[in-house]
Amino acid sequence: MSPAGNERTKKTEFIETTGRVLLRILTDGEPSPEELANVGVREDSIVRINRQGDIELRRRDCWDVIGGLLGDFEHRLRRETGLDWA
Repeated sequence: MSPAGNERTKKTEFIETTGRVLLRILTDGEPSPEELANVGVREDSIVRINRQGDIELRRRDCWDVIGGLLGDFEHRLRRETGLDWA
């Protein structure tokens, strides 16, 4: 397999959205709105979620892992955003 092919299979896929959408899809046992606010998530924040449910917050110069989603988050996330993994 070519090096480019290897990189593609190792690529982590995300759905990128806003803090507002993230707050709408939260369920019990996941980070609370208060916990997310304490780490800097606002409604206009840019967040991304990978297939494993890890939530990353876009900071000025990097992505910061801030928590995770549980259960049927894929369905909730795709339904709310209309997006697929990229």
